[in-house]
Amino acid sequence: MQTVIPQLRMTDADRSLAFYAALGFAVDREHRFDSGMPLFAQLTRDGQTLFLTAHAGGCAVGGAVYFKVVDVDACARAFAAAGVPIMQAPWNTDWGTREMVLIDPDHNRLRFAQHAD
Repeated sequence: MQTVIPQLRMTDADRSLAFYAALGFAVDREHRFDSGMPLFAQLTRDGQTLFLTAHAGGCAVGGAVYFKVVDVDACARAFAAAGVPIMQAPWNTDWGTREMVLIDPDHNRLRFAQHAD
């Protein structure tokens, strides 16, 4: 069970939702306090949930999220096939994980990591 849900700022909801859809995230829910108000969205991919908010006071752009995945190389292939640019291709770290890094349209860093456990 996921006990912490990261929240990232988005400045263009259509652009951000399209980016995360290309990564395989599905929109679970969307909320606006009123028409024309900023969007809040909950997205999930493989049991990992995150919040995206267009509310300026919700959080700042340039956040970071660390996703543990079963196969980082499979993720890299799927993301590349979907046209998502990979900032840093999968590599083996000194601490025993295999990781890659993406940057979303709002400069949030997304690190996908495969652990031996």
